[in-house]
Amino acid sequence: MVVLLGVSVCFRTVGEGMFHCPSCGGDRRYRRRAGRRYVSVFFLPVIPLARLGQTVECRSCRTRFNTGALRTPTAARMEAALPAAARAACCLALAAGDPTSTAARIRAVDVVRGYGEDAYGPDELVGDLEMPESFHREEIATTGAQLAVEAKEWFLAQVVRVALASGDPLSGTQRDALHRVAEALGMSHAHALGVILTTTEGASR
Repeated sequence: MVVLLGVSVCFRTVGEGMFHCPSCGGDRRYRRRAGRRYVSVFFLPVIPLARLGQTVECRSCRTRFNTGALRTPTAARMEAALPAAARAACCLALAAGDPTSTAARIRAVDVVRGYGEDAYGPDELVGDLEMPESFHREEIATTGAQLAVEAKEWFLAQVVRVALASGDPLSGTQRDALHRVAEALGMSHAHALGVILTTTEGASR
């Protein structure tokens, strides 16, 4: 009797969810798959051997990726993260200047609404201003890690306009706060300085 021996690889599903598929270019459902080698007899896996780790398989295009693909946020997560980061950054800018300035508060509310949170208003802003700076910086950093360079520049420029809305020149404290926002976004000091200067000059014209 001839016995057919070999080595095969089998995968099993260990999790499911939504992710941003690099191949499809959009949000898709995925399966998290764990692989393992087996000694096979007549093509049937019998004796388990080494584990091969895990992969992420898109349910639409069937392309497999390493699990690092799950770190890229879905469009839905980014849609929620951008307003949260805008709220945090505007609070840092307001706290460093005159947080009672009506013009600056109106500008801050407009910025947050511009990022998609239509229900945001003065009452929500008051609550946000009571949160610690560490919380705000974490919110900004979470979003900044996923933004393109141009998006970071635009974001910082919007925050600079909040700081300028009171009508007074930027103080040293406000500039320091803006640089902290930029740092949380992942921008260098020189890069941030260029955006701040350009926005300040544009507002004075």
